[in-house]
Amino acid sequence: MDFIVKTVTRYTVWLIMLYGMYLVIYGHLNPGGGFVGGLVIALSFIHVTLAYGKAPPAELPGKAVSHTLEVAGAFIYVGIGIIGLALGLPFLSNFFGKGIPFTILSAGTIPLLNLAITLKVGMGIYLLYLVLLGTGLSQEQDGKDER
Repeated sequence: MDFIVKTVTRYTVWLIMLYGMYLVIYGHLNPGGGFVGGLVIALSFIHVTLAYGKAPPAELPGKAVSHTLEVAGAFIYVGIGIIGLALGLPFLSNFFGKGIPFTILSAGTIPLLNLAITLKVGMGIYLLYLVLLGTGLSQEQDGKDER
C-alpha cells in the first residue's frame, strides 16, 4: 500500500477502536451496544490488515485467538443466563439489582451482555474476514480447473 494510506491508518485506527469501545461501554445509555461496538472494533482490525497486509505495525489476533474470544463471548452470554436460572429468575434477568439511573453501573447485567455480544460479533466478523482472506483461488488454479 501507499505511504499515505499507512500513515492515515496509523493515526485513525485508534480513534475507530476507541469509538467502538465507547459504543460498547455506553450502549445501555445511548444508541449502540455490543453488536454495533463489536462491528466497529472488528472493522478497525480489518482496516489495519487492509492497509499493512502481512506486516502490521502491531500484533493483531490470529485465527486461533479470534476463535477463542468468539467462543468466550458465547460462554459469557449463556453463563449469565444460567446464573439467572440458578438464582430462580428468568433467563438473562437482572440479578445485580438496580443502580443509579443514567450512570454506567445502572443497568445490571446489560453491560456484561454487551461485552459478551461484542466478543461474539467482533471476533466472529474478524474471523470470517481472515478465513475469506486465506481461501481465494490463485490464477494458476483457475486455468487448471477448466481443463
